[in-house]
Amino acid sequence: MDDVVALLMRQHGEIRNLFDEVERSAGDDRRDAFRRLVRMLAVHETAEEEVVHPVARRSFDGGEGVVEDRLREEKQAKEKLSRLDGMDTADAGFLPSLRELRTEVMAHARAEERYEFVQLRRRTGADRLARMAKAVKAAEAMAPTHPHPGVETAAKNIMAGAMAAMIDRTRDTIRKAMGKDG
Repeated sequence: MDDVVALLMRQHGEIRNLFDEVERSAGDDRRDAFRRLVRMLAVHETAEEEVVHPVARRSFDGGEGVVEDRLREEKQAKEKLSRLDGMDTADAGFLPSLRELRTEVMAHARAEERYEFVQLRRRTGADRLARMAKAVKAAEAMAPTHPHPGVETAAKNIMAGAMAAMIDRTRDTIRKAMGKDG
């Protein structure tokens, strides 16, 4: 049975691998890899915002500050990802911007692992960590597939997330039908 920390750390590895794939590919392969990266980052962050951060806020001394720092990083990353999402992956500015985003996203992931996940594991029972993993998977299944800067809290995700997810998933389906692969 997976716990939420193991699940999210595995996803951090998948995100790292997707950045590698985008950077080393070209043409349609780069575009396809980037679409997968955008989707992975969008659903991953939404699930953390809805499930993990609310528990972390209450679980340990300083949790509120740790979560606020992560939310600030997530908003900045969503803004950069949103700009990249509107670019052509063949554009000369794409890779430098992607590398800048990668640096920030990986620093954010290390901060989560070091300051948030360690404390969650220390202060949360195995049963609850397993239930949180199931909740993360459920949140990811319903999450928007593109970044939405300014929607970084559980409440905002619940209010705006369902509509954003419906719009994103409709847009992805149309793109795919038109041969533009999400």
